[in-house]
Amino acid sequence: MAKNLKHVGKVKNTGARVLVVFRTLPGESNMSLVLPTATLPDQYHDSIMKLVETEQAQDAYEFGEIMHIRPFPDGRPMLRAMQQDNRLQKVATDNVIMTPNPNAEVILADLNVMIAEQKNCTIDDLCTFVKGGEAEKVKAQTKSPKAPEAAPIKAQAAENAVLSDSDIAKSYRSQADALYKEAAQLRKQADELDPPKKKTTKTVEETSA
Repeated sequence: MAKNLKHVGKVKNTGARVLVVFRTLPGESNMSLVLPTATLPDQYHDSIMKLVETEQAQDAYEFGEIMHIRPFPDGRPMLRAMQQDNRLQKVATDNVIMTPNPNAEVILADLNVMIAEQKNCTIDDLCTFVKGGEAEKVKAQTKSPKAPEAAPIKAQAAENAVLSDSDIAKSYRSQADALYKEAAQLRKQADELDPPKKKTTKTVEETSA
């Protein structure tokens, strides 16, 4: 397993382990789309956890981009399957804790602020970096007054995104290097979140001594 793993987190108020499919949603930058993992059938759980550890998933800006083009062993496209099975959930970004490794925790809302600063854009604009036009499809569906059956899982982006053409794959390849550098920078920033606290503690101890 990678030392630092993107897209992995937990819901703050329940402790439920999740994979963050989209860190923000168009028109709702305070909301994320997540996939709880504990209740997944074994064949789906094992496949998706193996996927999140791959280099391609770690290089991806959003995990949903990789889920969009990868199938489960039964042939079902991952993103569409999870949407159809009502497993994707919208959760406020300040209620999601990213856990890149066992010793680091970052509130998703704070992480989004850092990413926006790095990209020199607003948090509302982060969704525009999703490849293949998927962000606009998310927007078109999640801004509807009601999802089918008024369910709390408003993941229609998944179903529509899967229908995108092969240009998405070309876009992924052409931007792989840039995404890799971005992922490395984000991992570095995550690693640097705790050290300032430790330095402050040492300074206080030295001063009191």
